[in-house]
Amino acid sequence: MNATSAECGMATPLVRAEDIHSATDPGQRLFIDCRHRLAEPDYGRRAYRAGHLPGAIFLHLDDDLSGPQWAADGRFRGRHPLPDRRTLARKLAAAGMTATTTLIAYDDDDSMFAARMWWLALWLGHRRVHVLDGGIAAWMAAGGSLSTDTPHVSLGVAMPPDEPSLVTAVDADVVLGNLGSQRYRVLDARGADRYRGEVEPLDARPGHIPGASNRPFRANLDEGNRFKSADELREEFRSALDGVLPGAVIHQCGSGVSACHNLLAMAVASLPIGHLYPGSWSEWSSDPAKPVTIGATP
Repeated sequence: MNATSAECGMATPLVRAEDIHSATDPGQRLFIDCRHRLAEPDYGRRAYRAGHLPGAIFLHLDDDLSGPQWAADGRFRGRHPLPDRRTLARKLAAAGMTATTTLIAYDDDDSMFAARMWWLALWLGHRRVHVLDGGIAAWMAAGGSLSTDTPHVSLGVAMPPDEPSLVTAVDADVVLGNLGSQRYRVLDARGADRYRGEVEPLDARPGHIPGASNRPFRANLDEGNRFKSADELREEFRSALDGVLPGAVIHQCGSGVSACHNLLAMAVASLPIGHLYPGSWSEWSSDPAKPVTIGATP
């Protein structure tokens, strides 16, 4: 399914801190703290304990928003594979999520980790999910307070019924099978220097997937780490896709996290958001048989 934000039941996937503060009837909502640093895995937990949005729960990128890196058959799945779907649903249900709960994900940098949570919620079939535009800094700037209280989480709560996913993920075989296709476009969310293969600080080989175009995810942001306008994003993505239909985009990055930022930005622009390749470059580059391109050209 190549859902637009409207098809996912949202006017926009973003929410402003000012609108949260001014809401006269907030309804049932659950804040999800997604703060993380790749080089400092315990950072998010420490930051959460020091102060978080009132009532927020914390979900860790490695432990909650990702699954095991290695498959049962010994295959490397990438640095941040998708988590078990039922396990994640159970964790959210234990924190109080129901079908009518509005989830609001946030982090404290560029919304990369919050975007991952947003995509995963749609993957679970949950329509009511937003990202706090500008993150915790925007919350504080709008007069919001922080809490050190840890909300109660119910153990053994019944898991919500299975819902059909609102988004799609593809594997390396699908990407490989569509190399050279004029109907599909792989969009790489990594920085330009990693895309070109000039540096590779994390993964097995430098370079990019043959035919992939580069759209660094930070290009989606304006001042204050807030997203650009829908019109601006729409024009930029249409230019990057060069005639390929938005719904035919396969998004990837280093490990399937920052790619979600591009998916989110396309939803902000009311474009069909395409598909996520969760294994991304970390999985692709680990296989010597997979082709690699070095340089600025797709």
